Amino acid sequence: MSTQQGVKLQIESDHVVLDNGMLKLTISKPQGMVTGIQYNGVTNLLESRNDEIDRGYWDLVWSKTGSTGTKGSQERISGTSFSVIVENEEQVEVSFKRTWDPSLEGQLPSLIIDKRFIMLKNSSGFYSYGIFEHLAEWSPFNLPQVRIVFKLSKDKFHYMAVSDNRQRFMPLPDDRSEKRSKPLAYPEAVLLVNPVEPEFKGEVDDKYQYSCENKDLKVHGWICSDPTVGFWQITPSNEFRTGGLVKQNLTSHVGPINLAMFLSAHYAGDEMVLKLKPGEPWKKVLGPVFMHLNTTTDGRDPLSLWEDAKRQMAVEVQSWPYSFPASEDFPKAEQRGRISGRFLVHDWCVSETSIPGNGGYVGLAPPGEVGSWQTDGKGYQFWTQADEQGLFSIANVRPGDYNLYAYIPGFLGDYKFGSSVTIAPGSSMDMGDVVYEPPRHGPTLWEMGYPDRTASGFYVPDVDPKYINKLYVNHPDSRFRQYGLWDRYTELYPDKDVVYTVGKSDWAKDWFYAHIPRRTKEGEYVPTTWQIKFYVDSVGNTSSSNVGDYLLRVAVATAHVAELQVRINNQDMSSSPLFSTGVIGHDNTIGRHGIHGLYRLYEVLVPAALLSKGENIFYFTQTQIEGPFQGIMYDYIRLEAPPSSPHCLSLA
Repeated sequence: MSTQQGVKLQIESDHVVLDNGMLKLTISKPQGMVTGIQYNGVTNLLESRNDEIDRGYWDLVWSKTGSTGTKGSQERISGTSFSVIVENEEQVEVSFKRTWDPSLEGQLPSLIIDKRFIMLKNSSGFYSYGIFEHLAEWSPFNLPQVRIVFKLSKDKFHYMAVSDNRQRFMPLPDDRSEKRSKPLAYPEAVLLVNPVEPEFKGEVDDKYQYSCENKDLKVHGWICSDPTVGFWQITPSNEFRTGGLVKQNLTSHVGPINLAMFLSAHYAGDEMVLKLKPGEPWKKVLGPVFMHLNTTTDGRDPLSLWEDAKRQMAVEVQSWPYSFPASEDFPKAEQRGRISGRFLVHDWCVSETSIPGNGGYVGLAPPGEVGSWQTDGKGYQFWTQADEQGLFSIANVRPGDYNLYAYIPGFLGDYKFGSSVTIAPGSSMDMGDVVYEPPRHGPTLWEMGYPDRTASGFYVPDVDPKYINKLYVNHPDSRFRQYGLWDRYTELYPDKDVVYTVGKSDWAKDWFYAHIPRRTKEGEYVPTTWQIKFYVDSVGNTSSSNVGDYLLRVAVATAHVAELQVRINNQDMSSSPLFSTGVIGHDNTIGRHGIHGLYRLYEVLVPAALLSKGENIFYFTQTQIEGPFQGIMYDYIRLEAPPSSPHCLSLA
């Protein structure tokens, strides 16, 4: 579908219209709300029964500095001035800007926000990006969320696609009404009891069931069958998103609603909230993202639009960084730099020499502590995966100062290069060999799980048939997204908790994926203590008669207002634990159908005097019991013997 018409801009008293002959985009002036999208004979793809401010818009959540948590005041970002940035046959770029002054103190966050929309000739879609700026002399604040929302016509768009194996026909928004649904444990989740379409009866609808990691969240959207139209949101780069490649974000959900998430605290909590300090300036470009429209003209299956959307996504990714945004705050390709090198791993208890970091994640992010990229929202991040030889290359990096970070599935912990890295415009930097030495005390006595920063290797139960989402029945990698799996723990362990015996038990079958409280018959919650039984033939150093300390490593995939206490050979809760995390986490991953949140790694020194020859037992107690979602998901647990030599081999 193409046209020879150039892009036209029509400016009216309270709207502007961008038209390239393929689609018309109508935006309120000066507010910058998308009120209409005309395409393929459809007057408006958006829900025209909604108010004009409730169809397509940017919004944010903010709170006063010093506040905690992820909630706050929501602002549907409304421009106060309109201007034309570029206008010619090839391109139109328009700006809807809102300013700030001290008279707005307490009413709005102290930000200048410039929302931009771009339409190109012969492009079946439009782009949007935002420039956010806070001056040092302005009052500080917290910023938990920034996003773009499109509310599509509920009469037209019924099929949603997030990935190749996560797509389906969806319920109607009417099905979530009080007369057609039953509320569940939190407002986002409802049980459909009397839906308009009987096929959805007995299913759970919850927007968090469709969350996705940033690295996999490049295109998602909706399909209308009559007429055949697809609406897709394409994110060609992760550089402006927060939290790295595996940060989870919302995608699309019943409405039909399509989201472009730039900043969110989902699956991370308060630690992920962007918090500006007094006297701290900040400026960031969010986007551009592309809203792609497509259709079929030859009677093909409407689901073929998903394949076309993926092809367009590949085109957009290849075109990054775009050459056409007019803002000087968006550097073009020639203004950016490149960094490359070889990522190696040297675990002296696995291999005497360094091995290639095949599949390792290597990235540039703002300077900070080891692993600080997980919660960074102020700066830009640039990530890639190393190849089979450990080689990595990161192109199109914005000029600035960064730290080089890395981590690799199969090995514990995080890597940070010793000094900061400065990327200059047009530069190309070769880091040579970058060697990560994972934490290691001594040989592995035993291990549980696979260290990939998720709990996916442990036992995920079948869903209670009362709370099913048909999409995830026998799903190869998303069984954990079913509603209510936390309640299955009480059903499976009504009186006693998990007991795992090293060498006999199977962590994929015998170690529940989430360490949570047990619900009693009275509806109360009680702490749970899980046991790890293991045997040692002798206590002490494995290569001499000298006795040394053992080390227990506990990698946590996520935590939510939880406390892990560890005891050895003593289950008495009144005694002091060998180790406690203290109360950690606000990830809310358990209730939001995730398998990981923020990664945390703990080490517990185990004096040899506390071990016995023969059977020993670690007692893991999760003490926090105010609600069903408080708990921990483990990534990996390992007990290491005392150090034996620089070139030890695993004893497992």
